[in-house]
Amino acid sequence: MKLSNLAGAARIAAGTGAALFAALPAWAQDAAGNVADAAAPAAAAATPFVPTAEMVNKGDVAWMLVASAFVLMMSVPALALFYGGLVRTKNMLSVLMQVLTIVCVAALVWFGWGYSMAFTSTGTPFPKLFGGLDKAFLAGVSPSTYAATFSNGVYLPEYVFVIFQMTFACITPALIVGAFAERVKFTPLILFVVGWLTLAYFPLAHMVWYWAGPDFLPAAPDDSGLLWGWGALDFAGGTVVHINAGIAGLVGCIIIGPRRGYKAEPMPPHSLTMTMIGASLLWIGWFGFNAGSGLEANAFGALAFINTFTATAAAGVTWAVIEQVVHKKPSLLGGASGVVAGLVAITPAAGFAHPGTAIILGAVASGVCFVFVTTVKNALKYDDTLDVFGIHCVGGIVGAIGTGIVADPALGGQGWIDYTAPVAKAGVYDLGGQVMTQIWAVGTTVLWTGVVSAVLFLALKATIGLRPSAEVEAEGLDINEHGERAYNY
Repeated sequence: MKLSNLAGAARIAAGTGAALFAALPAWAQDAAGNVADAAAPAAAAATPFVPTAEMVNKGDVAWMLVASAFVLMMSVPALALFYGGLVRTKNMLSVLMQVLTIVCVAALVWFGWGYSMAFTSTGTPFPKLFGGLDKAFLAGVSPSTYAATFSNGVYLPEYVFVIFQMTFACITPALIVGAFAERVKFTPLILFVVGWLTLAYFPLAHMVWYWAGPDFLPAAPDDSGLLWGWGALDFAGGTVVHINAGIAGLVGCIIIGPRRGYKAEPMPPHSLTMTMIGASLLWIGWFGFNAGSGLEANAFGALAFINTFTATAAAGVTWAVIEQVVHKKPSLLGGASGVVAGLVAITPAAGFAHPGTAIILGAVASGVCFVFVTTVKNALKYDDTLDVFGIHCVGGIVGAIGTGIVADPALGGQGWIDYTAPVAKAGVYDLGGQVMTQIWAVGTTVLWTGVVSAVLFLALKATIGLRPSAEVEAEGLDINEHGERAYNY
């Protein structure tokens, strides 16, 4: 896979070790365990690098723990409130319960086998696609084990990285439920989430974000996930989180079918006030999501922070302007949708773009998402209830491909870092080659999660069923699935 004529050649020569600044690290201990098997000098194999407590910065640790709490807040309560306000009153509690339970289940699955599948490369026949189970149930993880960052000789306690990535695994499947809200049974949904995390999220997280870490590249230059080795840029999850969830949502809403009465009767959001509160909390939490993905409290975290600010602001304004032109009045729902579209689009580019090009990226994504939400969905007649595909997948695709453009140093971007050099340095940037790499990464994500999601949904539909009866749907999922009502007055 070609990144650029010059940079690609350098990466091939290094055994795909010309690692990009964007991706998240693997564990130092895993890489050290593989040193003896790597194509490294005998002396290096005899004395493998071992991180120590002195390489941990307390400021980094404090920031990453705070960032983890911010990302958890994006799920509960932010996403739950955002989605809950958009559905009808009779289904509000079902959405809240779905999001809450998914977060709980995903955290346990991450502890059980998710972390090991995503961020190890041993004990698996396909180390480029997913990790093994060597660290299942966090075996071997302790306060004295460490995770690599993007800086040589700078580490985090391994528990810190486990926690941070756990919050990503929690919110991603929760995003999916918005695509078929108001018409899915609770138990099959939770079973789908367990299977989808295992077969879609963990492998894609491994392919995009796993690598040996900068201190271990000389000994293990090929120890990385498939898309990382290609040179795909994804700072905080444009592919792993948003395209992944958006495609799963689209597949689900098509297989489950539209809501009864869709297009024949009005189905307005029951509380845009609640949706506004949820969107605001999402924006705040997203600073931890994006800026925290730099793994250190440094200038690159600040860059991701301001880009998250500027891109989102531009996207919110753009959506409002488009509505003013098209409908003669801007709506709160449109403004909130634009904000989320901007947050999604800047996610893969947050640590790469200049704040100015981040504004352009956010504005472009907002416009494209507007077209998909208002025009394409109606033309193709799929019922993506809360526009998970139209905003998360489409915004993620615009952001992922756009990252290849805005990362160009000629446009003020950060380029990519060649960690295989004796002293890490910027690699030669080929805009066209990088954009093609981004397109390949997007296509791989769409294909992988599309197939996995279809198989899981179809299997559940054929066995225990996905959809409640017409009577249950008419009365509402809250009282029938959970025995409660959101409002008793």
